[in-house]
Amino acid sequence: MLFLALRHLFSRKRQTILILLGISLGTMMYVVISGIQLGMREYIMSRLLDNAPQIKISARDRIIDRDEMTERFFPEDEAVHWIVPPSGKREEAHIEYPEGWFERLRDDPNVIAYAPSLHVSVIVSRRSSKYPATLTGIEPEKQSRVNQLEKYMVHGSLRDLSGGGNKLIVGDRVLDRLGVRIGDIIQVSAGAGEPRPFKIVGTLHLGVKEIDETLMFAALNDVQQLNHTPGRISEIDVRLVDLNMARTLADRWKLYARENVESWDESNANFLQIFTIQDITRNTITMAILIVAGFGIYNVLSIMISQKQREIAILRSIGYPPRRILELFLTQGILLGLSGAAIGLVTGLLASRYIASIKLGFEMGAGNHLLVSYAPSIYIVGFLLATVSAILASFLPARAASKLTPLEIIRSEV
Repeated sequence: MLFLALRHLFSRKRQTILILLGISLGTMMYVVISGIQLGMREYIMSRLLDNAPQIKISARDRIIDRDEMTERFFPEDEAVHWIVPPSGKREEAHIEYPEGWFERLRDDPNVIAYAPSLHVSVIVSRRSSKYPATLTGIEPEKQSRVNQLEKYMVHGSLRDLSGGGNKLIVGDRVLDRLGVRIGDIIQVSAGAGEPRPFKIVGTLHLGVKEIDETLMFAALNDVQQLNHTPGRISEIDVRLVDLNMARTLADRWKLYARENVESWDESNANFLQIFTIQDITRNTITMAILIVAGFGIYNVLSIMISQKQREIAILRSIGYPPRRILELFLTQGILLGLSGAAIGLVTGLLASRYIASIKLGFEMGAGNHLLVSYAPSIYIVGFLLATVSAILASFLPARAASKLTPLEIIRSEV
């Protein structure tokens, strides 16, 4: 059976090669596009999950409402006209009762760790150089348990901030912008009061220029004193036993919280929507290519069957049942699918390696090359797509051939 199927395929070499190219191209495109998209997705997801909390509890901005102010200050007057209506935020956003959250998180068996923090916009200066930055006050031990910031440290450790003492860990580009080195002292101002000196004790590198130029960490107590808000925090980061529970727990906590409670996938919904669009685009392109290849298989086998009717009549006459005729032409489709898939996987792997070796003009991850995924699932799915589409495309002509009888073939040629 296999020999006869190969003989049929080699009898029409040009069409067979074209169909193989179609299947191989479709498989290769699937491998390359999937590798690039999944590589980017793995990179972005690792950055999101390393640096972002699985659940973020943040202070809600309290906006002044004109109607509420009217009701509060002029409850008896029905008609009040404001010359300048009250507006804006009431005060700097902060979590009003953090101890309540701490107690709740400590008692929740789904929570591994939590870390309070305070984000403050500051002005950093060194001699005549000044620029705005974001200073985050943290408790180093707790912060190390809720994210992977320690992994991005270039010099020093988050634990160097333990005990306070006006010490700073900054993004590595801050050093270039201020012209300072580790061990130097810079002035930090939160807007109220005199600037305070902070000593740089470490650097980290997240690989995002805008963040590495402005990100700063200090001990929580130091930031609270700098901001003249002792005991105040603006965010609690939470790490869970099971990441998949993040949305469920966040929805539950929202029911009785005054603060904003967001799971990691809610905070990064825009990125996840982009991933969905990428999947749709990738699958559409791949399916279009494989459908074209499938039609090619269908046409080649249909033409081959019309040209091999005498041979089919002979096979039927010597005792080949319809099932064996079906198997004969189905085998040809399977051979085309397997061969095209194998060639497509190899060329896809080689193309992916070449693309991954191209140097980019910007930094990505630990280097400046495009990140490509070589996950086995990509190659398994690509192989199955090519093989199944070839089998489906060859089934109809093979079924039509199996229904031919010697008498019908002789009549058609008279």
